[in-house]
Amino acid sequence: MSRRQFLQRTAASGAAALATGAALAQTAAPAVTSGPQIRWRMTSSFPKSLDALFGAGELIARRVAAATGGRFEIRTFAPGELVPALQVVDAVQNDTVEMGYTAGYYYVGKDPSFAFDTALPFGLNTRQMNAWMMHGGGDKLMGDFFRQYNIKAIPAGNTGAQMGGWYRKEFNTVADLKGLKFRIAGFAGQVLSRLGAVPQQIPASDIYPSLEKGTIDAAEWVGPYDDEKLGLAKVAKYYYYPAFWEGNAQLSLYINMKQWESLPSEYQNVLEMACAEALVWSTARYDALNPPALKRLLANGAVLRPFPRVVMEAAYKEAQALYAETAAKNEGFHKIYESWNKFRLDEVQWFRVAENSYDNFMASIK
Repeated sequence: MSRRQFLQRTAASGAAALATGAALAQTAAPAVTSGPQIRWRMTSSFPKSLDALFGAGELIARRVAAATGGRFEIRTFAPGELVPALQVVDAVQNDTVEMGYTAGYYYVGKDPSFAFDTALPFGLNTRQMNAWMMHGGGDKLMGDFFRQYNIKAIPAGNTGAQMGGWYRKEFNTVADLKGLKFRIAGFAGQVLSRLGAVPQQIPASDIYPSLEKGTIDAAEWVGPYDDEKLGLAKVAKYYYYPAFWEGNAQLSLYINMKQWESLPSEYQNVLEMACAEALVWSTARYDALNPPALKRLLANGAVLRPFPRVVMEAAYKEAQALYAETAAKNEGFHKIYESWNKFRLDEVQWFRVAENSYDNFMASIK
């Protein structure tokens, strides 16, 4: 398929997603006519310039305020205004702030099970993640896990499948990864380190200067819309796809458990409904805005490349070995992984029958 055909088709799918997102944005939680005046703070791992990520937190705050007549007020804060970008879990756990909007896999250094709240390499896509959380036992398993950290976690965003990032040099073999200093988070960094890469966990605001100065050789973030905002194409022109480590990337609202339990049940319901809207809104926003952003990036010199299959196969093998090793050492991870992996295998078989067959046909027609 030519680049032009690819762009035409992705633009069409994005327009459909925009219509869905616009309709959902008009739906608010039922109004709560009485209740106490409460003011909370939400710290985010994402800068204000990334309006789909930081904006999801703002959407939650608006919906909660509207549904409670302003009695439940949530103020949103960017990284560094209250706490650093990658310290949201600590801040919420310790009740430094009442809530935070972040990605669980940033915190796998604390416990590898945090990754299940966002994404694992060669894991679930967005719809499969929603299905596991809502109907496959994921919500109960993750709720039990987060309780250990004094946190109530609510899914509140998803980027959809991501891009594989920006690279200074083209690569074709596994050997080309050796020594590659790569900004990448979570289990993905561990998988790539087994193939010779050198993973670095860097917040969004530091990615561009790190690439520009040569501190890193490559970086992944989300996809065309956000990557364009960060200016990554200006310092690394090769743009690879897909991010086999993020078939989806769920974002969550983390709430201090004591604070959550102190909320009136009506406020809890409003907050959960606002998060449910943000979950759909964020994916729809990316689906609508990524296609035109990719067009602009390619027009300005970005070079689009698929990941070599040999690299993906090698990474898949290492990922499975890493999961087995982690499960053998961590009983909590093992318990969640058994549910997650069985669900994943069943979902892959089902999607092959209808969803993938349809999508592959649509991608093949001229």
